[in-house]
Amino acid sequence: MKLLFISIISLFIAQCSKYQELLSIANQVATSNPSSGPSLSNDEVISGLKEALQIGIKNAVNQCGVVDGFLSNSEIRLPFPEDALKVKEKAMQLGMNGQVEKFEMTLNRAAEEAVKEALPIFTQAILNMSIQDGFAILKGGNDAATNFLKNQTSQELFDAFLPKVKDATSKVNLTAYWTPLINKYNAAVAITGGQKINPDLNEYVTNRAIEGLFTLVKKEENNIRQNPAARVTNLLAKVFGAI
Repeated sequence: MKLLFISIISLFIAQCSKYQELLSIANQVATSNPSSGPSLSNDEVISGLKEALQIGIKNAVNQCGVVDGFLSNSEIRLPFPEDALKVKEKAMQLGMNGQVEKFEMTLNRAAEEAVKEALPIFTQAILNMSIQDGFAILKGGNDAATNFLKNQTSQELFDAFLPKVKDATSKVNLTAYWTPLINKYNAAVAITGGQKINPDLNEYVTNRAIEGLFTLVKKEENNIRQNPAARVTNLLAKVFGAI
């Protein structure tokens, strides 16, 4: 009985310590810049972060989930697969420049189609954000919110994007451009003794689409943190103006 009593007391103390630590963080945020205006409640801080994330991800998806959203953006444009650059070089030598260009365009079209699936996945991760998550993001500085979303959504994004990529590559008849390139290359290396290549294009596009999307989400997050003009609601101005 005595041992049980000690265990209960220890658990109670641990929980109290965790609560006091969280309360201390909240007080630090609320009082870190007293001249900026009224102090912030926990609810305001979390609501402000959720609002910032919602705005950031919506802007990011709207930028890249449209025609030329990837293709015309040098920051996220999908290049010829690195594992198959020798294929590209051989194709160019064989005068297949037009097919190479069309192939790269179709890669980007598939990515542009896939990222349209991102909003509901991101939204659910934001709704599930805890108070602890919120304060960790707030105190984490640049990229903290983006990293949170990466940790929470990457696998789910991959699972959601992959079927869309497969569908998109099928619609634009990607294999019509890829197969001739691969066949020409493999025929050439069969003579010279080189290694044949057959990379998984759908997985490549999916991973690069996710990577490009997070690049834009990060830019949106840091813009809200650093640029007062990007805080387009009163709540955003209040929360991010206090840190």
